[in-house]
Amino acid sequence: MADPAPSDSPPLAHTKATREDWLRAARDVLVSDGVGEVKILPLSTRLGVSRSSFYWYFKSRTDLLEALLAEWEAHNTATIETHCALPATSIAEAVCNFFTCFVDPELFDQGLDFAVREWARRDPGVRARIDSADARRIEAVTAMFVRQGYPADEADARARILYFMQLGYHALDVREPMELRLSRIEHYLTGFTGTPPNPAVVAAFRARFLPEGP
Repeated sequence: MADPAPSDSPPLAHTKATREDWLRAARDVLVSDGVGEVKILPLSTRLGVSRSSFYWYFKSRTDLLEALLAEWEAHNTATIETHCALPATSIAEAVCNFFTCFVDPELFDQGLDFAVREWARRDPGVRARIDSADARRIEAVTAMFVRQGYPADEADARARILYFMQLGYHALDVREPMELRLSRIEHYLTGFTGTPPNPAVVAAFRARFLPEGP
């Protein structure tokens, strides 16, 4: 049941917390503690503002949760779709565009993605959103392979292998130095595409994410 709007006072016209502050705090709690702990009063305490200020931006807790889901879709799913659609001169370059989403932490929020998947285990509506997001992402990766000349059925299979591997990589919370991770990129590209990559593509990708030496 949604929390009722407070009757003691109207929403604050001037508040120290913005809508983004509320969303950020709710997202942090969702990732660290799960959706059951995303509650208005603890969030207001966390932000150091009145509980009533929440209603300046959201109608209810349900409205806040919907905003979190919308943010997750706009950030994570749209990021994959955008990067898969980037121009590429080869399938290796295209897959590197896909990998960029997961190597650059600013592009894909892995903690949020995992938290929403945990939420979906207990909420059929969120489960449907997850299924829809996965379908959109796989469709984008499949189209990426098709544009590079792969037959539709092979493109679909390779897209699923690539996408499910990447999800498993962060679901397992694999932790390794970036140097080690990128040392495997040539073999990853060969395995996922069936074609050895141009060394220049590999070198360019590594150079983007490894700090320059002294």
